[in-house]
Amino acid sequence: MASSAPHIPHHVAIVMDGNGRWATRRFLPRIAGHKQGVESLRRCVKACVERGVAVLTVFAFSSENWNRPVEEVSGLMELMVGALAREVPKLSADGVRLHFVGERAGLSLKMVNGLLDAEAATAHNTRLVLNVCFNYGGRWDIAQAAAKLAARGEAITELSLDRAMALAHVPDPDLFIRTGGEQRLSNFLLWQSAYAELFFSDKLWPEFDEAALDEAIAAFQGRERRFGQTSAQVSSTAAA
Repeated sequence: MASSAPHIPHHVAIVMDGNGRWATRRFLPRIAGHKQGVESLRRCVKACVERGVAVLTVFAFSSENWNRPVEEVSGLMELMVGALAREVPKLSADGVRLHFVGERAGLSLKMVNGLLDAEAATAHNTRLVLNVCFNYGGRWDIAQAAAKLAARGEAITELSLDRAMALAHVPDPDLFIRTGGEQRLSNFLLWQSAYAELFFSDKLWPEFDEAALDEAIAAFQGRERRFGQTSAQVSSTAAA
C-alpha cells in the first residue's frame, strides 16, 4: 500500500543568489551580504536535517566569480577560511558530512588544507551530506569527467560520464532552488539537474528562511515527476 505521507526531496540543490544585492539595499559593503549569507546557510542546513533531506548541495563560489572585484573575491576567501574554522565542529556535532566540490588547482595551500581538514573531520557523519560547490562550474565538471575517462582509456558513455562527475557520490538533485529572483541555472549542476524540479524564489539568499524552504518543498510535492513516462504510467507505478 502506498504511503500518504508527503514526499521529502532526497537531494536539494541551491543557488544562493542575492547576497550582494541584500547588502547594497542596506548601504552596506557586498561582503556584509556574504556574511549574512553564511547565517542563512546555517539556518538552511539545520532545517534540512529537521525535515529529513539527505543531501544538500549549495553553490558557494563559481568558476566565473573570479571575475568579480578583487576586494570582494579576497573577502569571500577570508570568509570561507573563517567559516570553516567556526562551523565545522558544529556541523560535525549535528551529523553533517562535508564535501567540497570544484577545481582546487587555483586555490591557496591554506584554503586547500582547510577543505581537506573539514572533509576529514566530518567523514564519519551520516545525517546529512552537505556538498559545498566552491570554484565549481557545470561545464568544468563535464569536461573534467571526460578528461578523466580519456586519461584512463575508458569509453565515454552516458553511464561512465555520470560516474566520473564530481558529485558521483550522491544521487542527482530532486529539487533545484535558486533565490534572488533570477531564473537561470548559471552553470550549476548542468549534468545532474536534467530531471530536477526547478523552483525560483524572489527572496534574496540572506532572507531565505525555513518558511521559504517549506514553500519550495511544497511546490516540489505538488509536481508529478514523470522521467519521460506518461502520467498513466506514473500513476500505475505509484499504485503498485
